[in-house]
Amino acid sequence: MERTPALKPLLLLGLDGVLRTVGGAAIPEALALVRTAKQQCFVAVLSDTAHSDTEIDTEVDAVFNSSRLGLAKPDPAIYRRVLAEFGYSTGVFCDDTAENAAAAREAGLDGVHVPDTATLRTALAVRGLIPATVLLVLPDRDEAEELASSLLEDGWGPCEVHRDMLAGEDDAEDVDWVVELTTAPDGTPASAHREELDDLAERHDGFTSEH
Repeated sequence: MERTPALKPLLLLGLDGVLRTVGGAAIPEALALVRTAKQQCFVAVLSDTAHSDTEIDTEVDAVFNSSRLGLAKPDPAIYRRVLAEFGYSTGVFCDDTAENAAAAREAGLDGVHVPDTATLRTALAVRGLIPATVLLVLPDRDEAEELASSLLEDGWGPCEVHRDMLAGEDDAEDVDWVVELTTAPDGTPASAHREELDDLAERHDGFTSEH
């Protein structure tokens, strides 16, 4: 296989339990994270299954199959083989099995146990592999400013409020108000707390968006 220049960080993902359910269905929220991470990462899948998954294969940059490599997780040699094929010295590996993540660390990767999509999002956010900023989009200016003030007191930042008019619209009724959040009170990226912020936005008749 031709080596890919290591211009981007390497993100290596397990398959079952990370990108699809045990029953074989792709997990939409996880695939959305892959699309976001691909903007700044080289994303590959490391699978122990022999068959391909077209829906997932088209979302990632490369797929490694243990049957082709003649190795299987959690043998650390399989991770070293993947690194060698692309010319990477390290990368981030996410898997829903703790043993596989530990073996990846032994092989020199940043192995992370991600039992669900929420922990996958957190792992990517704190490693800077997806954008840190989340936008809370609300329909009412006063409510947005009040919420921004409350979040700032709680330790979120920067809590700036922006006016967002829909393209081509002149009517003030078509204006949304955006609260920009980049850092959570615990110092982690706001994107690591997307579920919490989704719930918060919904309670204020709004929604979240990535920056």
